Amino acid sequence: MEVYRRGIPGFTRNKIFYKTFFSLLAVVALQQLATFAVNMVDNIMLGRYAEAALSGATLVNQYQNILMNLTAGAGMGIVVLAGQYWGKGRTTEIKKIISLGVKLNLTVGIVFFILGMTVPEQMLRLLTSDDAIIREGIRYIRILCFTYPIYTISSSLMYALQSVETVFIGTIMSLSTVCINFCLNSLLIYGRFGFPEMGVAGAAVATLISRCIELLIVLIYILKIDKKLQTKPMELIRTDFSFFGDYMKVSTPLMISGFFWGIAQTVQTAILGHMSAPAIAATSIATITFAVLSVVGMACANVSNVVISKEIGTNGLKNIREYSITMQLIFIIIGLISGTLIYLCRGLIIGIYSTGLSPEAKDITWQFLTVLAFTVPFSCYEYPVQSGIIAGGGDTKYPAIVENLFNWLWVLPMSALCAFVLHLSPTWVYLMLKSDQILKCIPNGIKCNRFRWARELTR
Repeated sequence: MEVYRRGIPGFTRNKIFYKTFFSLLAVVALQQLATFAVNMVDNIMLGRYAEAALSGATLVNQYQNILMNLTAGAGMGIVVLAGQYWGKGRTTEIKKIISLGVKLNLTVGIVFFILGMTVPEQMLRLLTSDDAIIREGIRYIRILCFTYPIYTISSSLMYALQSVETVFIGTIMSLSTVCINFCLNSLLIYGRFGFPEMGVAGAAVATLISRCIELLIVLIYILKIDKKLQTKPMELIRTDFSFFGDYMKVSTPLMISGFFWGIAQTVQTAILGHMSAPAIAATSIATITFAVLSVVGMACANVSNVVISKEIGTNGLKNIREYSITMQLIFIIIGLISGTLIYLCRGLIIGIYSTGLSPEAKDITWQFLTVLAFTVPFSCYEYPVQSGIIAGGGDTKYPAIVENLFNWLWVLPMSALCAFVLHLSPTWVYLMLKSDQILKCIPNGIKCNRFRWARELTR
């Protein structure tokens, strides 16, 4: 329904689109910001406590990122497939898809829990040879690994709610987790008010308690409060394989992409980690800064995925071209704002960590943040286009192919060359590690604007 005759060229005139897109974006961005804030609290407090503790936690988080990417792949599979059924108002099929997604993700969480308990030192030595950092990392992962199965369940259920356009509960859940995590970190890392000084282990305990509360909140909501799906406990426990093939066809490419992307990120950290210990701390700060200050741009991927999948389920391919062009323009605007924010906030960010960082780590962090300020506008375009619009339209193989080609054939070989053959500074290596986010804009833009990715997946 057109609500005005004149508009900005390239932007849709459908008021309903903007109402849906920006209302979802506001809530999803706030939810993701709160989620990242949990890691940021750990990051800042450990950075102020000791550089070795921060670096040890950072290396553990590289493996956790692989888990989170696998979980996100299975979760986005729920959104893509269930979103189209939601557009048709068919909730019975949606609950069967959700049950499959929860079980798949729980299996992944259990595997990572076992690895964290049995071979933590071997995992960390792949990323650094610094014994002090490895000791801190082992203390962290021995406790943190208990969060992995818990996180996979709660994350799956949050993606399930996103597929039916219920996102506010994720914000409530994440905000409560931030508050709890902050208070517990303050008590357990530093040993305040009679609590033992646990350092990095205290941060892990705080995160474990926070994740348990997250799961409790989302379970109470989806089983007792939610009126859209009206899910019963047995519907989550029972497994119906009638949609197994459909779900795996959508989610498998996303999980493969997430797994190899996570591996690539871990290898990238290993490259910087074998250059210098301060580079690991700088990477951690730059990563969390990117997550927080570009959260709106990254949230666009989730939102566009929901919007596109529901639109195909509701109206077929009628409005897809118009909507995708509008979203691309929105991504560009948000990206420019995000890059400017990072550039202007560099001094403030380093100041927050000042007490625990060496002068060399501060200098490298400043340079990494400058690189981010330049590359983030490209990230805020290519990622939502690839994993939001195109994947949401049903073509989930394309993100897997593009992500892996750029990571394994360009980023990692060139970064290793710069670090270990040409012996360039960590800043130049970091720029090379981010170069794919610039280059991927070209194929993603071409693919998106050919509009051959939209397809109906429902039966």
